Amino acid sequence: MPTPNPAFVPPAQLTSRPDLQGTFGMAAATHWIATATAQSVLERGGNAFDAAVAGAFVLHVVEPHLNGPGGDLTAVFATASDPSPVVLVGQGPAPAGATPEHYRAEGLDLVPGSGALAATVPGAVDAWLLLLRDHGTWELADVLAPAIGYARDGHPVAPGVVRTITAVQDLFREHWPTSAAQWLPGGAVPVPGDLVRNEALAAVLDRLVDAGDGSDSRTARIDAARSEWAEGFVSEAIDRSVRQPHRHASGTDHAGVIRAADLAAFRASYEPATTAEFRGCTIAKTGPWGQGPALLQTLRLLEPLDDALLDPSTEVGAHTIVEAQKLAMADREAFYGDGDVPLDVLLSDAYSDERRALIGERASAELRPGTVAGLERAMPPARTSSSAGDGAGVGEPTVQVARDTDRAPVAQAAPVAPVVPVEDRGEPFVAPDGETRGDTCHIDVVDRWGNIVSATPSGGWLQSSPTIPELGFCLGTRLQMTWLEPGTASTLRPGERPRTTLTPTLVLRDGVPVAALGSPGGDQQDQWQLLFLLRWIVGGYSPQQAIDAPALHTTSFPGSFWPRTWEPAGLVVEDRLGDDVIAGLEARGHVVTRAGDWALGRLTCVTRDPATGVLGAAANPRGAQGYAAGR
Repeated sequence: MPTPNPAFVPPAQLTSRPDLQGTFGMAAATHWIATATAQSVLERGGNAFDAAVAGAFVLHVVEPHLNGPGGDLTAVFATASDPSPVVLVGQGPAPAGATPEHYRAEGLDLVPGSGALAATVPGAVDAWLLLLRDHGTWELADVLAPAIGYARDGHPVAPGVVRTITAVQDLFREHWPTSAAQWLPGGAVPVPGDLVRNEALAAVLDRLVDAGDGSDSRTARIDAARSEWAEGFVSEAIDRSVRQPHRHASGTDHAGVIRAADLAAFRASYEPATTAEFRGCTIAKTGPWGQGPALLQTLRLLEPLDDALLDPSTEVGAHTIVEAQKLAMADREAFYGDGDVPLDVLLSDAYSDERRALIGERASAELRPGTVAGLERAMPPARTSSSAGDGAGVGEPTVQVARDTDRAPVAQAAPVAPVVPVEDRGEPFVAPDGETRGDTCHIDVVDRWGNIVSATPSGGWLQSSPTIPELGFCLGTRLQMTWLEPGTASTLRPGERPRTTLTPTLVLRDGVPVAALGSPGGDQQDQWQLLFLLRWIVGGYSPQQAIDAPALHTTSFPGSFWPRTWEPAGLVVEDRLGDDVIAGLEARGHVVTRAGDWALGRLTCVTRDPATGVLGAAANPRGAQGYAAGR
């Protein structure tokens, strides 16, 4: 076990789950069935990539409110033969017909948070098949068998799925009858534990397997399935379905613009990871078409500071960390997108030194991006909660923050709305109109040979848009992360990827992977991962201790999800941080929302010690759904 750093608050000795250790293989995911599926593949001789793909397709079935085949994914991985971190790009681009002019002609000033107008080209399925083809060993039929079985024969539906269906049941009944047919069996919301089936999805997966019949090699069989997905019955069904106008989160009806030709033009790909050094470790993330480099920027800001300033469990540590995150996230808004992003500048010593000097003793309530010589970009509009609905359709549905009965609500220290969406408290936020923020899932796998993968699949959740009846799934809503205003780094442009929130992480020491980790949580994903990295790398916590420790995050930057609002100086904390620490943060000007004792963070991780071959895994207890397994 690691040695705790005396500069940090000591970690809890009693953890919610054990730190798993073994030498054979480890898997951790946000649903126990996906974890068990991945581990079962390892047990039968599959490698980490076979296991991750099998578990991921099961996640489509058992966490349909968090991801689906019509969604997207990013992954960071390394192989036993090559430890260099590689990014699997399963983020599809905007369709050819998705232009700002089209959306404005439809009477919209934001891409809606639900409905087919928010759909990118689905990227998840092709990405998983690409990873399986190039780095797995199993046949597609064997990898898909668990997902097909759970879809056709049923699985006990989790409470989170039921809560989501409950939230959108009226939308389904009144506007999306195909979704009602799938998710309201017999016209009623299922009860947790009911067996839920998806015959149409099982048939889709069967047809992908059948597409390879007659091919003379494993590679050809998988490529045949990829072609069937992109150019066959799936793309044709999507094209037909989205042409029918349907209700969007804007409160108005529109047809989608994605077409079969958009799917045919897309294939998943690989690219080198973006990396930065921190305290003897290399942290590997996606490129700036994702939010991942914002974590790297934050680590660069924190790198030279005293250890005591890096402890999230203290007032000064939490304040310092949050102020650094605000600066990095402001740069995300100013610079990140699917184009030329000056990462060499943003991660440089000189730029980091300049930005670090902005961290003061008081909480900043400003959006403060940096400047890069020779680069001029428009900043997107800064919408607060109170003005979110000005011309944006139905505005921002919010849910009153739950508070302990013996505790008065926290006073608001700034002129912002006194209620915070559930998503901003770390819980998935689903409104009755299908608007969803903060949702996704995650899976990590490491095997005895040293293959390791961290993947965050998302999108295409059941509340995204009407279910396509012959497919059993719907499209994603990632385009809501683009702007219709011209000249921003993330303006909607046909053929370009939206700036995704999906951000898995690989950690290396001496050039060799030692951990894969990630979390659901929208804009909070890297914020919660940062807490883990600081406590594990600097604080000397074990992985499970780091996952269990009290969490927090800032909402003081524009959100990635419709309606793109922010809360100046906003800070959300778990009550376990302690009254004294919370009071100190409020005294510094943070607008604090208490989220409850166990509310923030959804991390899972797997680890590997290259010197001994000992493997490890840990999983989040919050939400009572994530699980780790291994031996």
